[in-house]
This record gives sequence, structure tokens and C-alpha cells, in this order.
Amino acid sequence: MDSVISQLKENLQVLYRKAIDADASLAKLQAQGKGKFGSIFEESIGFQISSKQFKPYVEELSKDVDLLQGANEEEMQQSLTDVVKKMEIMFKTLAQFQQSLKD
Repeated sequence: MDSVISQLKENLQVLYRKAIDADASLAKLQAQGKGKFGSIFEESIGFQISSKQFKPYVEELSKDVDLLQGANEEEMQQSLTDVVKKMEIMFKTLAQFQQSLKD
């Protein structure tokens, strides 16, 4: 399971870098009066927080990964599924956002 945690942490590092870039782009758009929205993700996605920036979501994912290390087998399976789902959604959303900036 250590290799899974290690891979999740590597993905978090990638997400963090992408989130910083995306947040900078969002700040520019908002300064121009664009990007008026309540939060990036809907509650149904599974995040506990609500933010107009990506970085807080990465921070929540990081805490989720840290909790996996101390979880028992059953808790780990459920939590791992949730973490992977949220990571996939973040990667997809960040990619779509970056693509929309190019269009």
C-alpha cells in the first residue's frame, strides 16, 4: 500500500503545480470582471470545501491522502476510491480550464 500512497503523493505534486498556474489565470480573469462563479466544484463531487480557486481543493486532497496512511483496510478501500475519484475530476477540470484559455 506504500506504493499507492507514494503514487498519490506524486499526483498531488502535479496537481499542486497545475493548481497554482490555474489560480493565477483565474485571478487575471476575475480582475477583468470575468470568471464570476461561486465555486469550482459542486458539492456532489465530494469535496468538503467550496472555493473559487483550485489550491484549497488540492490541500483537502492532501489531507485525505494523509488520513489514508493511518486507516484500517476497510476504511482505506472506501477512502482510496473517493480520493482517486476527486483526483481524476481535478485533473480533468484543470485540463479543460487550461484548454479553454488557449481557445
